[in-house]
Amino acid sequence: MGIKFTGGCLCGSVRYECSAEPLAMGNCHCRDCQRVTGSAYASGLLVPQNTVTITGDVKYYDVIGDSGSIVGRGFCPNCGSRLFSKPPNPEFMGIMAGSLDDPSWFRPVMDIYTSKAQPWDYMNPDLHKFAKMPPMLDPAS
Repeated sequence: MGIKFTGGCLCGSVRYECSAEPLAMGNCHCRDCQRVTGSAYASGLLVPQNTVTITGDVKYYDVIGDSGSIVGRGFCPNCGSRLFSKPPNPEFMGIMAGSLDDPSWFRPVMDIYTSKAQPWDYMNPDLHKFAKMPPMLDPAS
């Protein structure tokens, strides 16, 4: 994968471009991610916020995360595609792997919030497992 990558929503109203390699890639099994995806987990990558350019309007829905901090979930207001997350640390942002123009290069290295994983969810045994947010991604650490 080259350094620059792109993606967008289902209807094409929102597009983004990122000029940095992801800092982390993983699968989140928290209940919020289960509900927002309608599945067992959400796959995403973490990047520096200042390396992402977004075109189009994004609607954010804020929730209180397990950390007690506000986490924003970014959606296209037209088609409802979930695209982004705003973690408590404003220097970073999450990008949903399914929104990538070429998601084939996505390689998760961890499963987080495994304490919330559903019993029917099969997790790759080769990935690092964290019951909650791993210390290297937790701004409170």
